[in-house]
This record gives sequence, C-alpha cells and structure tokens, in this order.
Amino acid sequence: MKTSFFLKSLPALAVAVVVGLLSSCSGDRSSASIKVMLLTGQSSKYHNWELSSSLMERFLSEVDFFDVTTVVSPLSGEDLSGFNPNFSDYDVVVLDYEGDGWSEAAKSGLESFVSGGGGLVSVHATDNAFADWPAFNEMIGVGGWGGRGDDFGPKIHWFEGKAQLLNTPGSAMHPPKHDFEVITRAPDHPIMKGLPMRWMHANDEIYSRLRGPAQNVTILATAKADKTKVDRGTDNHEPMLMDIRYGKGRVFHTTLGHCNLNDDESVPALNCVGFIATLQRGTEWAATGQVTQTVPEDFPAAEAVSVR
Repeated sequence: MKTSFFLKSLPALAVAVVVGLLSSCSGDRSSASIKVMLLTGQSSKYHNWELSSSLMERFLSEVDFFDVTTVVSPLSGEDLSGFNPNFSDYDVVVLDYEGDGWSEAAKSGLESFVSGGGGLVSVHATDNAFADWPAFNEMIGVGGWGGRGDDFGPKIHWFEGKAQLLNTPGSAMHPPKHDFEVITRAPDHPIMKGLPMRWMHANDEIYSRLRGPAQNVTILATAKADKTKVDRGTDNHEPMLMDIRYGKGRVFHTTLGHCNLNDDESVPALNCVGFIATLQRGTEWAATGQVTQTVPEDFPAAEAVSVR
C-alpha cells in the first residue's frame, strides 16, 4: 500500500490517527495489479471523513490485488488552487469527499480520467458534493442536497418492476438510521452476481429522492424505509447501489456508509459486511469491468445483519 497525504493541512491529532492507521495496514503490495486512489479530506458537519476514509482504506487494503493510495485534500476553507491529483496514475478513484469545490484543472483531470476509461466510486456523502459541476452530476447519475432542488433533474426510483424517472416535487431526504432490507435488482451484474436477492444492512440512512441527469444509470440494488422501525421515509424503493457509464468509464455509486462525527470504529453502517463486500467488488468492477472476488461467507442474509 502506498499513501500520499497533504499532511500539512491536517490537524496534529488527525495526522497521528492517520499515521497509526498506516502502520497497522502496511504490507507487501508488490504483486498488486489494481491501483486505487482513495480521495478524501472534507465533509459536512454531519459526516466524519477521517473515520470513514480510514475504515475504507482498511477494507480496500484487504483485497490483495489492490494497491491503495490515500490522498487527503486541504481542509475546508483552505486554499485548493494547488490541489490537482494525478488521476492518470491510477485505475480507479474512490471518492469519500463532500466539501469545497476544486480548481478547474482538478475537475478537468477527473473528467478526462473517467471519460477516457478510468473507474470511479462515489461513496455515500460524496453524492452531496459539487452540485454546480455538470460533468460530476453526470458521472454519479443522481445526487442529493448541496443545492439540488426540485428543478435540478428527475428523481430515480424502482417501481412497477423497473427503474423509472419522476419529475414530482420533493428534495433529498432520509429517514432515521435503522436496519433495513436491501433488494438486488440486477443479479447478473458482476458486482451483484452471487449475492443474496435480499439482505439486511445495518443501521444506515436510506438516501431518498436523489436527483440529477439520471442518464446511463443501472440500478443494482434498492431499499425502502421500514415504517415499523422509523416514522418517516418515502414509499418508493430508493437506489442504494448503481452502475453509471460516463464516456468510456465505469462508475459505481453506493449511497450506503453513513458515519457520524461522534461515531467510533465500531460504526455498523461501515462495518456491515454488505457495505464492505460491495465496496470491494464495486471498486474492482469500476477499474476492470469484472469481479473476481468471492462472496464472503459472512455476507448478510435476509433475516439478520452481519457486522464485523
């Protein structure tokens, strides 16, 4: 595993946490064949990027053919004019970022990387970022918050046996965190092949009423709020996992993986085996178009969650 940080932008405590994590995850990656950039560094007041990215780094590094490099942006409010990662050095970029806008050079770099055939993975709060960046909205298909109002584009839901677009009013929301059922909608897709048709995901938010261009989107899995557990949520099956095509590139969009500011490393939404396995499989697919990983034996079933 290689790691590149903008450490000067991190507070001392964050540096210590990150360095400790790197020591615990280091190992021989000389035989790795897929180069992964995990890009993080900012989030809203509702999310904890330091914890979510450290856990995702650990999960991705568990795949022995991933060579993981973590890139941390300058912190919120700091100068981003010189932040321009070299995306072309990688096979896939995993974004755990919800913050300030990038320079035109950085945006152009990601656009060229993905449209030219590079892989992209958008995780949870990332779909709230960059509402004013048209190409990014095309890359992730649909997003929420950040200025995405009723006129932003259609919502995408699953009903009557297929994905359908809605232009009805209603901006992004989510019911309270709870355990909920995820339903596979594309069982033959490489990411989903071999996964249960129904499985329980642990204590997470169901991002709902996401809007955007909603073009070239294949819904891989959906979820619906369990009204016996929570008092609000839409009546629609919302997309949880998506395949989006942008130029020659493949994008895996997962809305799962919420991490609060006060969470510790035991956060169930991230340590759910369903989240871990689909993140790992989605990253391989975005990079190569195929998935060679086996389904873990502890993958959740329809009856109960499975948290590591």
